[in-house]
Amino acid sequence: MVTHVPSEAHGDERGALISFVEAQRGALRRSVLGLTEEQAASRPSASELSLSGLLKHVAETELNWLRMAQRKPNERARTQETWGDSFRLVDGESIPDVLAFWESVARETEEFVRSVPSLDDTFPLPEAPWFPKDGEVSMRWLMLHLVEEIGRHAGHADIIRESLDGKGAFDLVAMEGAAGR
Repeated sequence: MVTHVPSEAHGDERGALISFVEAQRGALRRSVLGLTEEQAASRPSASELSLSGLLKHVAETELNWLRMAQRKPNERARTQETWGDSFRLVDGESIPDVLAFWESVARETEEFVRSVPSLDDTFPLPEAPWFPKDGEVSMRWLMLHLVEEIGRHAGHADIIRESLDGKGAFDLVAMEGAAGR
């Protein structure tokens, strides 16, 4: 971990989970600091992934999990035909647009997690070959999964950014601090 994640208060599990999810979001957001839209859309490594595509994918993925937990339809649900568009900016989308969208999802996630009666409350998993039949997960699992999912992609972003200009996570933390963010 490149940054220290403070807990909100001793023993506050919800606050700690929210803080760890936000720390992973921050790592991914920092990956585009100082880059042009073109640089952020480039694919300088063997991977098909780009930094701007990762931002969009993770924002949409968080929204998808939030809507499942809320038991609401996902207004940005992807089909097999549009799945690839979740990994790249299309139709005039920009990094500021994606970051603003993700910020709204993050706020909604936090509000929702703070409002549920218990982190032990559950919601059903969708039907998929990688989930157990009739599986359910808890709100706690949701938050831990977001740490896992966002953290995994933040690691991808580290490699892509270093491939672009040699800047690693510590450099980006310093850049963010210098920018007064």
